[in-house]
Amino acid sequence: MKNLTTAIYSQMAGSAFGTSINSRLYKGQAPDGTSYPYSCYFVVTNTPERTFTEDYRNVIVQFSLFSSDSGSTEIENMAAALEALYDEQPMTVTGSTLIWMKLTTTTGANKEDHITPSGTQSVWVVHSDYEIMTSLD
Repeated sequence: MKNLTTAIYSQMAGSAFGTSINSRLYKGQAPDGTSYPYSCYFVVTNTPERTFTEDYRNVIVQFSLFSSDSGSTEIENMAAALEALYDEQPMTVTGSTLIWMKLTTTTGANKEDHITPSGTQSVWVVHSDYEIMTSLD
């Protein structure tokens, strides 16, 4: 799993998605006080799939995008940049061969209340799930 985390961050570096979130991509949860916009991701499932001769991992990763802009344009651009970066794109995962990384589901931009140290703030949120299939080398 560590190698997949490294691959996700490496793919983001210098990309339009990385620029759209000011390189603020966090595993699990953003630190308190993180400025918007940003993204978090986490592993939803990590399922081994084995045959007699092959060893695969089928992983579902969810990316959550957050924006405090008054309108939805920023978050919609972030979601488009995320999809362009990871959906059906090549990615190097050390110790594995990437079979695919594809978008499986995404929510439209929605407003959600986030509790911050200074109170509750309504922000735009998009959640996108990606299926990642790798073959272990």
